[in-house]
This record gives sequence, structure tokens and C-alpha cells, in this order.
Amino acid sequence: MTKFAKLLTSSLCIAGILVAALPARAQQQQAASSKVPIKTVVTVLGPNYTAPPALGKSDVVVYTGKQREDVTGWVQAQGDQSALELAIVIDDGANINTQLEDVRNFIRAQSKATSVGLFYASSGMTETLSPFSTDHDAVAKKVRIAEGMPSVSASVYLALMDLIAKWHATGARREILLISDGIDRLHGDPSSPDVTETIQKAQRAGIMIHTVYARVGDREGRNLFRLNYGQSNLAQITDATGGEAFFQGLDTPISFGPYLAQLDTALHNQYFLTFTTAGSTKKKGEFRGFRVQTEQRNVEISAARAVFVPGP
Repeated sequence: MTKFAKLLTSSLCIAGILVAALPARAQQQQAASSKVPIKTVVTVLGPNYTAPPALGKSDVVVYTGKQREDVTGWVQAQGDQSALELAIVIDDGANINTQLEDVRNFIRAQSKATSVGLFYASSGMTETLSPFSTDHDAVAKKVRIAEGMPSVSASVYLALMDLIAKWHATGARREILLISDGIDRLHGDPSSPDVTETIQKAQRAGIMIHTVYARVGDREGRNLFRLNYGQSNLAQITDATGGEAFFQGLDTPISFGPYLAQLDTALHNQYFLTFTTAGSTKKKGEFRGFRVQTEQRNVEISAARAVFVPGP
């Protein structure tokens, strides 16, 4: 082959590669330039878990990085928009036998628009004591004492992921109340991979996770380092998903009542937020950090740290 022929062949190969890459590149550019709607749930509270003043769409601002996004929907989760599916997940090793009536009263106090499901976490899975139901008295009667043995063979986060995987979206808000010490007994702490994966699965599904800290009755329950790691895990998943975290030092609260009353206030002061953002150029989509702000004084908005943006 002559030198000219080799150059020609090489040029044609390069041209072919460039032509083949054009559709993929054009698709990525189109995805980046197009806007996609993102819908998520946020909590709006006044100081010390008090009801906030009413906020309108013009009162909130959404940013992804430094980019201000268009807020297209801001609907209070009240009236015909108040449907809520609330999963209560109790670590089966948690020392909460004297707090069970607080949990039962909280379930009974839920509105008719709230379906409550009751689950116990053990061995990396969730045992369903009651599927989601608006018969709150029936669900409350299913609350039982803990087995007394922590799920030492697996982390409670595997149980959360098990629940999330089985939970089909219906259009209602989906939220979890986890009662646990947060210790990862499978992988250890800190930087548990299960915590990170739980956060991503919850964010992708649009599920908010709330936590109440409770000691678990094993030898690790007396290790101050592990207790702190566990609380850090719980704080991470609530902060990342927009939930509320409740602690009373390193011990199980004497009463869950005050914390569950605060959580109830949060559940009654939520909004569906819809905003548009640039589409993802990644085939499998991506998690994108965002924040919600308001100039209204004495108002705190809690939201997930990231939302999932689908790919092209």
C-alpha cells in the first residue's frame, strides 16, 4: 500500500469515527439543553416545630449548584393532596418496650388520608406486621415488644433497602419512620456502604426517612464509639432525604411522645415542589444536588440533598 493510500485509509477511518459519534453527541447536547420536570416533597416549619406562615410559589427559590431553576409547582400536601404512606420500621433489637404505647398513640392519631404500615427489621429484611392501612387502630394493635436480639448478621440499612425495593409508588407521599440505633452490624462503621446505598435508593424513589434513636441491647450498645457512629448514620440518612432526626443523648428517650408530636407537625406542613432542570447527558441518569431557599423569616425548609435526573 502506498503512503498516499495509507493516509487516505486513516483519514476515512477517523471520519467514520467522527460521523458515528455525532448522533451520540447530538443526543447528549439535546438532553443538556432540554428541561425535565422534577417533583419532590419538602417540609416547611416555623421555629421549634411550630406551624409556619403560608408560602406561595413566588416565596421559594431552587438552585442546582449555582444555577437557579424555574419553580413550576408548589402545592401544599393538604386536602385532596394529603395522601401519605407512612412506614414505621422498628429494629427488632431496640429497647423500646416502655415506649410502645407512644408508638401506638402516634399511629392512632394519624389522619384518614394516611396509610400506616408496620415493619420490624431483622436479619437484613423487613417483617411485615401490618401492610399499609388506614385502619389505624388495627395497625396500632400489631405493635409488639422487640425480640430482644439485634440483627447482628446484617445491617438495619439492608432492611430499609428491602422495604424500598418492594414499595411501589402510588402518587402519595412516601415516608419512613425508623426506630433504631443506626449501627451497621454487617460492614461496621464509619462510612458504611449500606448507608450510602440506602440514601441513593431513597432519593431515587423520592422517599423521606425520619429517625428516632433507640439503644439496642447487645454489647455494641455499650460501645460509645459505635453509638456515636450509629447516630451519625441516622443523621446522614435523614439529612440526605429531607427527614427529621430525634436524639436524646446516647440513651433511648424515656418517652417518644414529644418527638412523635414534632414529627406529626412536620408531616402536616409539607409541600409538593416541582421545578425544571437540565436533562442528564448520562445514559443511566444522575443524582443532582439541589437546595430550596426562602426569604421569609423564621421559616425552615427541609428537603432531600439530591434528586434523580433521568438520562436521555
